[in-house]
Amino acid sequence: MGRRRKKRLFKKARKKKFKLHIDLERVRAALVWIFKIGAVCFLAFVLVWYFGQQISTVGDSMNPVLKNGDVVLVDRLIYNAMAPRRGDIIVFKPKGNENVHYYTKRIIGLPGEDIEIIENRIYIDGVKLDEEYKTTDIDDVGIVDEKIRLAEDEYFVLGDNRVSSEDSRNADVGNVKREYIYGKAWFVLSPREDFGWIKK
Repeated sequence: MGRRRKKRLFKKARKKKFKLHIDLERVRAALVWIFKIGAVCFLAFVLVWYFGQQISTVGDSMNPVLKNGDVVLVDRLIYNAMAPRRGDIIVFKPKGNENVHYYTKRIIGLPGEDIEIIENRIYIDGVKLDEEYKTTDIDDVGIVDEKIRLAEDEYFVLGDNRVSSEDSRNADVGNVKREYIYGKAWFVLSPREDFGWIKK
């Protein structure tokens, strides 16, 4: 009688142990699943926040590369890894004014450089800038009627369509400080016919 009881107790203990093992495996699997879902959600958030911010282009100052109403994606992470470069199309708010729309312009001058505009030509440190993208003539030099020197945190920006662009030639915009740059425009989301990478 004692042996039978011991056997029953042993079998019961084994069943409990087996059930506990199964339950722990289920908990572990559930935790792994939750972690994976969390990681995917976090990655999606990072991608959208840093690479997928949508900005609508206002005006035709960047025509023909960007047109009025084009919705572009802005890379907000790139300038944490590298400095803005000449030719980049950036998104910023003039003088950091949060009450105005985002401006989209091309970087022409880099920190510490001397900028001059002479007879429709841009000179950087006395050397004429050769631009590989389509632009219009600079009929109005605005506040750049003489040589200007950029501070160590400033960028000189222009629209490609220079007859219809409010940019660093205008006192309301001026040179763009690094802290005011929201990010780099890199992809046209709409309209559908322009969908794709922003071409230089």
